[in-house]
Amino acid sequence: MTDMATLRAQAAAARSTEAGTTTMAVPRDRPAEAEVRFSTQLRAKKVLRDELEWYEVEGYASSFERGYEMWDAFGPYTEVVAKGAADATLAADPEVVFRFNHAGTPMASTRNGRLELWADDTGLGQRAWLNPKRSDVQLLIAAIEDQDVREQSFMFRITAGTWSPDYTEYRINSFDLERGDVGPVTYGANPHTTVSARAGEFLASIDHMSPLVAREAYARLGARADLRSMQQVAPATAPVPEAPAKGRSVSMLRTRLLVAQSDD
Repeated sequence: MTDMATLRAQAAAARSTEAGTTTMAVPRDRPAEAEVRFSTQLRAKKVLRDELEWYEVEGYASSFERGYEMWDAFGPYTEVVAKGAADATLAADPEVVFRFNHAGTPMASTRNGRLELWADDTGLGQRAWLNPKRSDVQLLIAAIEDQDVREQSFMFRITAGTWSPDYTEYRINSFDLERGDVGPVTYGANPHTTVSARAGEFLASIDHMSPLVAREAYARLGARADLRSMQQVAPATAPVPEAPAKGRSVSMLRTRLLVAQSDD
């Protein structure tokens, strides 16, 4: 398998060749609505709001100026959400919902006033007020308190971004949150990003993969012990039947011997 540094260099070279004299606007084949996770300190507590009890969940759905690894059609690269990238979308008062693992029934939204979003030097912050009578809310709060859920994520669309001159880093200068979502995600177990859920997407993309990505996928799959054991063993060569002996057969010789003995 190719080491990551070499992969990144090869991917960057491929992007540069593909772009030619025209600067590539966005990473090729990157999901239109990307999900990016950030480790964050989630806080949950019961509060009194509008004379009713709510669970208040607060944290950061993203971090600014902190690189994370992404892949496009050419291979790996570093992506950074720039400070100020959320300013335009927050000023437009986007409709955003709060939910767990980007799925299920929303638990709060900006439209009902139970989800607040802001941007500061750290990143995109969110504060949601959740109905304590809901069973899904109770399970989420218990998971946060037990520290089984420790990461947050947000779904967004890139509206402006730039590549570094060597095509190893992509900076998101502006993104759109309209009809997106924010909220906690299970550490390493988001059902929308598991291997099982993306298997179909992977198979469908095989014919369109760049040579770099295809070679690396081939090498990694070939290195898996469970796949090596599944390789078909070449069938043993069937023995070539011996050519019949020239001349008389043994049975014929035996018969003639018996006839000769009876004549004696």
